[in-house]
Amino acid sequence: MTDFAEILLDSGKAEAARPIHCVAKDGLEAALSRLGEHERAWAKAHGFAAQSGRTVVLPDPGGGVAGVLFGLGDGGRQVDPFMVGKMASELPEGTYAFAEDPPAGPRLAALGWLLEGYRFERYRGANGSAAKLVAPPEVDRDEVLQVAEAVSLVRDLVNTPAGDLGPDELEAAARNLAERHGARLQVIRGEELAKGFPLIHGVGAASPRRPRLIDVTWGPAEAPKVTVVGKGVCFDTGGLDIKSSSNMALMKKDMGGAANALGLASMIMGAGLAVRLRVLVPAVDNVIAGDAFRPGDVLTSRKGLTVEIGNTDAEGRLVLADALALADEEAPDLLIDLATLTGAARVALGPDLPAFFTDDDDLARDIERHGTCENDPVWRLPLWERYHCLFESKIADLNNSGTSGYAGSITAALFVKRFVERAKHHAHFDIFAWTPASRPGRPYGGEAHAVRALYGLIRERYGSRE
Repeated sequence: MTDFAEILLDSGKAEAARPIHCVAKDGLEAALSRLGEHERAWAKAHGFAAQSGRTVVLPDPGGGVAGVLFGLGDGGRQVDPFMVGKMASELPEGTYAFAEDPPAGPRLAALGWLLEGYRFERYRGANGSAAKLVAPPEVDRDEVLQVAEAVSLVRDLVNTPAGDLGPDELEAAARNLAERHGARLQVIRGEELAKGFPLIHGVGAASPRRPRLIDVTWGPAEAPKVTVVGKGVCFDTGGLDIKSSSNMALMKKDMGGAANALGLASMIMGAGLAVRLRVLVPAVDNVIAGDAFRPGDVLTSRKGLTVEIGNTDAEGRLVLADALALADEEAPDLLIDLATLTGAARVALGPDLPAFFTDDDDLARDIERHGTCENDPVWRLPLWERYHCLFESKIADLNNSGTSGYAGSITAALFVKRFVERAKHHAHFDIFAWTPASRPGRPYGGEAHAVRALYGLIRERYGSRE
């Protein structure tokens, strides 16, 4: 894991840092006037006009770095709060500090710098080090480091190929996290699932890597109950309704919901929030063998609802259903589920904007507000009840896919919702867990989606133990 403490330094190191001047076009002349004559000449010779994202390193008389100019363009709210983070991978090695607060505030700027400094190096040598940043004095360095480390955990898990990350390794990651924070972990594996969790068992039965339900609990029993369920399909071939090779290529990330659930748990436990946290991860492979579940099979869920299998490639909602039924039995105050569930959500909103569903308007507004504040945007889609007809079955209570190609993310959300009755508040997130093209603070590969927004929401609603 990237050592973020070596990238974001204590504010006491500011004296040795080179200053970074963030400059908008309307402040260009004033900014240049504060520089020395040779620095002004250098900036003009390099065509610096405060263009958005443009970086110019200013030399000192000895050939070293005197400071940095970073362009904000027209400035204002349209500037990506993580944009300044791109300097972490662009600047020469050394220590830097913001001379003025970046437009989106110092916390998001520092976090963007750290997230730009993330490196996945399990299978190759170091591919460049990040420049160091002195934490702005008003930023809680420990809190920002904890968030960055949680995001790094998510990215590392999603980026790891399925050959090296199956249900065993996902369980090990949960166990390591639980041990670090003094949480309790229980696991139900293999044939033990057949009686209490038949959908999880049915999806994972064909794999030699035994399916399991990972159950982590942390915090005092009397605290508000926050439960997070993450889809942990470690690899998805589609089952007997097999995917094409192109659609299977990224299926190592189909456990992105589980990775994000563990990342959110890391933030909550690291911050000591005043909740009783429970994390449930159904961890399976959806593969092909003689004992694979089949199209047309009818499986009985933990909740007692029978499900006709219309498509074995709609397996994520099945494993979520059993885990959500268990979570719902204790009527948590807040129930969140995270899943890389449908391509339809990506068609509707693209790779950057996770869809979420809830029938709680106040919760939706709070989630969206924290998404904006944390630069972790999400978008609410409707739980349109009339679409229940799209996954009706003639022989069972439900069909897991139905025959219509319409409203795929909505029908999946409605299916999941059928297994939640007692939770006081519930939200379902259909995430991508992947960045297909690098942007500042978001390198190509596995990504934490929606969990920084949820961490802000839970912190606001329940506070910390202190």
